[in-house]
Amino acid sequence: MIVVDSSAWIGLLRGDRSPQVDRLRGLEDTQNVLVGDIVLLEILRGTRSDQQAHAIETKLRRFAIARMLSPALAREGAAHYRDLRARGITIRKTPDLIIATYCIANRHRLLHQDRDFEPFVAHCGLLLA
Repeated sequence: MIVVDSSAWIGLLRGDRSPQVDRLRGLEDTQNVLVGDIVLLEILRGTRSDQQAHAIETKLRRFAIARMLSPALAREGAAHYRDLRARGITIRKTPDLIIATYCIANRHRLLHQDRDFEPFVAHCGLLLA
């Protein structure tokens, strides 16, 4: 399963050209793509109108939508945060911590274009798509 972060979706919506956006464009099997609820929130909060939000949500709903946080994942995410902080790395955004923890726990690959995920790759076992 491939979880696509908001950074890749937003790049696609903007028409960016990057390896990650090109990879997202090339994903034909929608059964292997997952949108997290927090990713959906991040994307929709940036829309300019209810109409635009509805249009984007309609497109994203063709993919599976998953709840990305539970009490167990909250504990696991806090442990990742403490581990990284002990290494001198501070995770700046809680949504990134939640997304990375969800992917690590479920062995899903993450497609992103956000440098904040790199410590999770280097130290926590996050897999990339």
